Amino acid sequence: MKLKNRLLLLILFVAMISCNKSVEQKTTTTTPEKTELINSIKTENVTFESEGVKLAGTIYSPNHPHSAVVIVHGSDQVPRMTRFAELLAQNNIMVLTYDKRGVGESGGVYAGPEVGTNNISIENLNLLAKDASSAVNSIHKKHEDLPIGLIGASQAGWIIPIVANKNPLVEFMVLFSSPTITTLEQLRFQFYTNGRTDFWDNHTEENAREHIKNDPDKYQFEATDPKDTLKNISIPGLWLFGEKDIQIPVKMCIEHLNALKLENKPFEYVLFPSLGHNTNKTEPIDISVNWIKQKSLEISNTK
Repeated sequence: MKLKNRLLLLILFVAMISCNKSVEQKTTTTTPEKTELINSIKTENVTFESEGVKLAGTIYSPNHPHSAVVIVHGSDQVPRMTRFAELLAQNNIMVLTYDKRGVGESGGVYAGPEVGTNNISIENLNLLAKDASSAVNSIHKKHEDLPIGLIGASQAGWIIPIVANKNPLVEFMVLFSSPTITTLEQLRFQFYTNGRTDFWDNHTEENAREHIKNDPDKYQFEATDPKDTLKNISIPGLWLFGEKDIQIPVKMCIEHLNALKLENKPFEYVLFPSLGHNTNKTEPIDISVNWIKQKSLEISNTK
């Protein structure tokens, strides 16, 4: 009986060693796979011209892309967004990201809050839209068969519709925390919240709307209204919002999108109750990546 017990223990010990080796083998094989995935993405530094200046960027090319996107900047002095581009490329999306006008290796003059200028005038938004449109033309030359889209955040909500309305190569758009209100309305709301993270704990939606409607403007310039442009666009669009946003009044923006959807515009949105203006998080990005894959397949099937 003792001999049987010893034999049983020996068998169990050998089995445990075998299992451990199997686990170790599985663990070690994942690292080369991840390395191979990253190495399979080709990068190419490029320059392209827009309104008389050269802009510099990088194209990220996976082996088997199903679509291509150009990343459109927010309001800050933004160089090319390498990490975001790599993430998208790892999901088989070809990406062009570039240094914003007047930033990094790109020519031109940066106009934004850091240098004390108003960066959401009609003139500047249209100039930035021309930059993004030139980027679209540039990536199209690399792979003419791919559906091309625009992806961006915040200020890009005014720029992307302008590009999509004027450049027929743009076939879809993804907008993180992007306004559907006018530039002047956004400023009224931003001055009202004044960066207070507890704003929505102490104010109602009615308070915010009343202020946006009646507050005198601190800047005097002609407003850009993205709804005017969105009414002329029929490409799919996805907006991702954080309900606690203190840069844009999200519920007003959603209301505008719902009105446009009633006009049969192919627009969708997702609201994240726990997020603020920064929706550059795992879940929103995953949703946007899957949405791009789905829409790209639909677009490709109709060609």
